[in-house]
Amino acid sequence: MEGREEAEVQISEIDLLGSMFPSEEELVIVDQLALAELRDYAEGRSSSRPSSAPQIVIRQKVEPDSETQVIVRISCTYVSGYPNVLPEITLRCPELNRAQLSQLHRDLICHLAENCRQEVCVLAAAEWIRDHAHLYIAQSAPSSTPQKEPPLSSTAWEVFTRLWIYSHHIYNKSKRKNMLDWARELGLSGFSMPGKPGVVCVEGRQPDCEEFWARVKCLTWKRIMIRHREDIPLKGRGDDQREALSSLCKFAGFEEAIFDPHGSRGNHMDLGQLYQFLSDKGCGDVFQMYFGIEGR
Repeated sequence: MEGREEAEVQISEIDLLGSMFPSEEELVIVDQLALAELRDYAEGRSSSRPSSAPQIVIRQKVEPDSETQVIVRISCTYVSGYPNVLPEITLRCPELNRAQLSQLHRDLICHLAENCRQEVCVLAAAEWIRDHAHLYIAQSAPSSTPQKEPPLSSTAWEVFTRLWIYSHHIYNKSKRKNMLDWARELGLSGFSMPGKPGVVCVEGRQPDCEEFWARVKCLTWKRIMIRHREDIPLKGRGDDQREALSSLCKFAGFEEAIFDPHGSRGNHMDLGQLYQFLSDKGCGDVFQMYFGIEGR
C-alpha cells in the first residue's frame, strides 16, 4: 500500500471518526487545509502529494469511577506512510503527572504496534484509552497517608546514563522526527545517524534515557538493540548533581548527523566521517563496539 491508496485509507478513517465523534467537543480537525489537500489527492483531483499532514484531536471521555469523568486529549498526525507506519500520537490529561502520562503513552504505542500493524489504528487508540486510562488515573489519586520522600541514595535520578543504540537501518522520516522530538522533550543530548546501519546515542538522566528507549523500541524495526550503555552514579544534591551531569555530557543538544550519504539509494554514510565525529566528542572507542573494527 503506498501513495494514493494510503491517502484513500486515511480519508476513510477520518470520515469514520467524524461520524463516531460528531461534536466539535469530541473531535477537532486541526488543519482543514491539510485535510482538503489529502482528500483532493485521494480522490484524484490533484496529482501532488499533500504538503502537510492532517492532524486530529479526539477528546476521549474516561470514567475512573461512577462519579468522575476525565478527558484524555489524543492528538494524531497522519504521517506519510500511514497505515504502514503508526501515526504520531501525543496524549494530554491534567489528572496525570508526566511519568504516568509517559507510561500510558508507551503502553498505548506498544499495544498498537502489536495489534494494528499496517492497519488503521486511530479508532483503536481511542478505544484503548477509553478502556484502560482509568487504571493510570487511579494510580494518581492522592493517598491519605503522606509519603516520605525517598532518601537521595535510592532514587534513579542520581544516575547519568548514555545509551548507544544500533538499528539495522533508519530510513523512515516519521521515526527520525519522533527521535528528535522525544530527545528534546526529555532533555537528552546526543545524535541519530540515519541510513544503513542506523546509530543513535542519547545521554542524560537515567529515567529519561530509559523512557526514550522504551518509546523507540515500540516502533516497528527490522532489528534494534542497545549495543552499549554507560551508567555513572552522581554524587551530591541539587545543583551539584546538575553540574556533574552537565560535565559528563559529550554532546550539546540532540541532532541528526549526516555523513556524506552514498550508495545506490543514498542510504550509506561515510563511516570514516562518523569515526572522526565520535573521536572529536571523545567517544572514538565506541566505533569498534558498533562495527568490530578500529576506526581511522
